[in-house]
Amino acid sequence: MQVARRALKHSALTEKIIGAFYSVYNDLGPGFLESVYQRSMAIALLEAGLSAQMEVPVPVWFRGQQVGDFRADLVVEQIVLLELKTARAIDSSHEGQILHYLRATQIELGLLLNFGPKAEFKRFILENNNKNIRENPGDPR
Repeated sequence: MQVARRALKHSALTEKIIGAFYSVYNDLGPGFLESVYQRSMAIALLEAGLSAQMEVPVPVWFRGQQVGDFRADLVVEQIVLLELKTARAIDSSHEGQILHYLRATQIELGLLLNFGPKAEFKRFILENNNKNIRENPGDPR
């Protein structure tokens, strides 16, 4: 019996991103600050032919008022949000952070990349029809 495989959202793009992640990890190894991995990832992504923005603002809105402003580590091709960590392991607080960022933006796909003692990543999908995006009511988007 054959099981139909559901295609992963933006799989070709995420394959390149994950390749860049392992390339950076293999070259640098663990132990550096997140900022070192962030800049290294930006370089590796650029070399892979991808556009990447660092420190992308993620505003949080409540009843028409901006109540918070976070920064996503990287956004690739304007459709994949990357959150970088240098922790012993990925934990639920890291997962919550990337899910909050996805919830506050139009971006549906996020990758949590951990440059800890063991390289690891997790993929997160939060489709726009499953979230209540709170934006500035005066925002023309």
